[in-house]
Amino acid sequence: MPTHLDTVVVQPTPFCNINCSYCYLPDRNVKTVIRQGTLEALFSKIFASGWTRGGLTVIWHAGEPLVVPVSFYESAFQLIEALRPASLQLRHSIQTNGMLITREWCDLFKKWDVGVGVSIDGPKTLHDAHRVTRSGNGTFDKTIAGIRLLRRENVPFHVISVLSNAGMRVPQEILDFYLSEGIEDVCFNVEESEGAHVSELFANGGAQGAFRHFLSEFWQQSRRSGQIRFVREVDGMLPRVFRPEDSVMMNSQVEPFGMMNVDCHGNVSSFSPELLGLKNAAYDDFIVGNINSNSLEEMLESPPMQAMSRDIAAGVDACRASCEYFSVCGGGAPVNKLAENGSFRSTRTSFCGLTQMVPIDLILDAFDRLKVTMEGRDPSDALSAMRDGFAGSMPNSCSMGNG
Repeated sequence: MPTHLDTVVVQPTPFCNINCSYCYLPDRNVKTVIRQGTLEALFSKIFASGWTRGGLTVIWHAGEPLVVPVSFYESAFQLIEALRPASLQLRHSIQTNGMLITREWCDLFKKWDVGVGVSIDGPKTLHDAHRVTRSGNGTFDKTIAGIRLLRRENVPFHVISVLSNAGMRVPQEILDFYLSEGIEDVCFNVEESEGAHVSELFANGGAQGAFRHFLSEFWQQSRRSGQIRFVREVDGMLPRVFRPEDSVMMNSQVEPFGMMNVDCHGNVSSFSPELLGLKNAAYDDFIVGNINSNSLEEMLESPPMQAMSRDIAAGVDACRASCEYFSVCGGGAPVNKLAENGSFRSTRTSFCGLTQMVPIDLILDAFDRLKVTMEGRDPSDALSAMRDGFAGSMPNSCSMGNG
């Protein structure tokens, strides 16, 4: 039985109103919407499980969540609130392409304190190179209009930008764009290979060096600007790098039901959220049961959950034995091991080289330089200075795939 369930990823619909070139979602033409009855079954079982002792984040993701009307979420949020135990802290979060944001949406976000993430890949030329409509037209103008409306309506938000080859080369251009639009909290998703999508980033073997240069330049220049509050790749990593020696590294993606992922039919998966909707005969397409017909305990004991748990745990053990970054990473993302190496039991991936090793190395290098400038003082003073210099809070949204 899992020690805790802290994240539920709910797919309100697989349908998306645009057709990004790097999208890995296989069913984004399907317009099915999850039923309120399925949500009632889901949250009734979650709240009764006793697995949510540390609070719960509910992420509405996959497809474009805002193609479903505001009234759907108002009903869903009211339903969940009526079921929620009084002692449980719960936060809703939505990841959107921003094109459909209206004042009515802003009212909903503010009323329910929804964490909002907007997918935008930087300035117009970068964004429209990949994030296009089904007819091939760019989506930047509508996305930036949505961001500007969020700002006018005082709705807090962060952005997630997918970095492809072109974006990697222009950290200053991307930063200048953020500053010009008043964007203060930023996350980067490196374009990855998942599902049917094969990223071109890793073709020439230089992706890790390119991302290191990008992140180093962006980090330094954003701090000098004084206007970027949070860079996930640095600020989100700091608490994992600098933590008490006796604390356990938590990686919800490698724990059974550390993260629960539910599609619009009530089918349930676990581990990496990108697994939901992918096909794999060895693991029954990663589906461990259906929330409408199975208990959480039955899903935990199901053959696909047992098989995935066994193989993912073997991969984690292999990482623990062979990788010097394990104490921060905690075993990586299973979906990337499977996509790149063909097995959950494998270890290092190109993706973890970028998303884990590059930020960790940059942080430790900066810490070493800081200690030199503070020679003669207590080392804990240097750590405090690092924390003060990189203040920020983690946006309540996960970074799934090329989202």
